[in-house]
Amino acid sequence: MEISELIRVSFISLSANKMRSILTMLGVVIGVAAVVAMISIGEGAKGLITKSIEGMGTNLLFVMAGQQKVGMGGHGMGSSQTLLLEDCDAITPATCPAVSLVAPEISKGASVKSSNKNTMTQIVGTNHLYPVVRNTNVAKGSFFTHVDVLIQRKVAVIGSTVVDNLFPNLEPVGKEMTINRIPFTIIGVLETKGQSGFTNVDDQILIPVTTFQKRVFGLNYLRNINVQVRSQDDMDLAQTQIENLLRKRHRITDPDNDDFTVRKQTDMLNRMNDITSAFTLLLGGIACISLLVGGIGIMNIMLVSVTERTREIGLRKALGATKFDVLTQFLIESIVLCVTGGIVGILCGIGMSYAISYIGNWNTSVSTNSILLSFGFSFGVGLFFGIYPANKASNLNCVEALRYE
Repeated sequence: MEISELIRVSFISLSANKMRSILTMLGVVIGVAAVVAMISIGEGAKGLITKSIEGMGTNLLFVMAGQQKVGMGGHGMGSSQTLLLEDCDAITPATCPAVSLVAPEISKGASVKSSNKNTMTQIVGTNHLYPVVRNTNVAKGSFFTHVDVLIQRKVAVIGSTVVDNLFPNLEPVGKEMTINRIPFTIIGVLETKGQSGFTNVDDQILIPVTTFQKRVFGLNYLRNINVQVRSQDDMDLAQTQIENLLRKRHRITDPDNDDFTVRKQTDMLNRMNDITSAFTLLLGGIACISLLVGGIGIMNIMLVSVTERTREIGLRKALGATKFDVLTQFLIESIVLCVTGGIVGILCGIGMSYAISYIGNWNTSVSTNSILLSFGFSFGVGLFFGIYPANKASNLNCVEALRYE
């Protein structure tokens, strides 16, 4: 019997018990839909993070306070206060020829108030080069200048979320606001960039780093230094030059004792991609469990089907059907059941992905690989869990099968 004929017969056999076949496929449908949806969530997160890191700017190096490795006798990143504004000022094209531009950065959450409205947001201290280095444009007004940084002026450039919170339906440029009860004049509004990973970059206020340190928070250290390198080919050279300069300034002779970390933008991107890939694999693995449960349900129903059709099997063998014919018949029924459920599950998974994206405002990405993986997995489940029932059917004795009541 040809494969096409076997498939047709399989559909006839399965349609004889429509409700049972639908309920049996349900486990596969749910499993495949979950796999597609979970992988699309992971891929969406990966794409979002990649876009946000690439949107930071080009040819970037990040000099961060503290060592990358904690617990090795060094300073932990994020808690160290080893980078100073003087270190940032020392990194210039004269001292590090591969470097183009440098912008310091330090941030802290604070209460901001204007008229009768207030909000909690992130205050970022930096210099006049920040928009160029970090690929951030001003939509309205202007950015503060080098002179503003030198004289510690109380001026601010705010993000679009801050505008919505403090100045709904109003023009914010020229307005006054207070940061920790200190008055500031708004001179500009940043263009909307949206979510960056798990951070809303629109919910921040940029002020001169000297104003941040001396007038608002009383701090003398930096969180990190953003360095724009002359070209992509000079990334390694710039990293070496910066490390040598900071070791000399911090009187460090052994690189293992560095109290700072220099990272490339590409290193951060690769690291985040590794994390999101592991996240995607975990979600897909969890979803596959339900697909395996569906496969067990299919094997159980196929065993019941073999029992119910024992006389039919005996009759087929009596009319000349070989052991291989019977084995193939039941194996194809199992595969047809799983593949049909897989196709329905893929369609449901794609629908779930779009629903998550629309309702939850979360980026999802349905890839061809996830669809092929789900389809292949459903085929494999049908093959694997159909072997035992099919083998049992093919091994039935013709005479005993005909006598079965």
